[in-house]
Amino acid sequence: MGIVSRKRRRKRLMAEINVTPFVDVMLVLLIIFMVTSPMMTSGVNVDLPKTDARPVNTETKPITVSIKADGSLYLGDTPVTPDQLVTALKAASNNDSSHRIFVRGDAHIDYGRVMQVMGQITESGFTHVALLAQQPANGRL
Repeated sequence: MGIVSRKRRRKRLMAEINVTPFVDVMLVLLIIFMVTSPMMTSGVNVDLPKTDARPVNTETKPITVSIKADGSLYLGDTPVTPDQLVTALKAASNNDSSHRIFVRGDAHIDYGRVMQVMGQITESGFTHVALLAQQPANGRL
């Protein structure tokens, strides 16, 4: 009887859960998300000027108007002409004149061009128009 009882004990299934494969899969997924998340940001590549101002907290997603160094306009990622800008903004905001609009101007563009675009936006009735700037890396301008 001693031999039979030893064999039965050896054939019992393990009741413990092996979490090592689960942890391995989670770490791989974490690395994948960490690598791909910076690539998911959309927008036109614009060299923003530096400032020490604090970022603005917003409840709704703002509409971004970008002005590249060559003077071309973009609404989000879509290129627009100055004549199309107001109608495209009204369509993007569902005719909500209080929708927040951010204007991103390249650091090497003429300041008058940025103010001309902001004036065009405010003349069309939008009340929450702001300029975007980039925080300096070392806290100094």
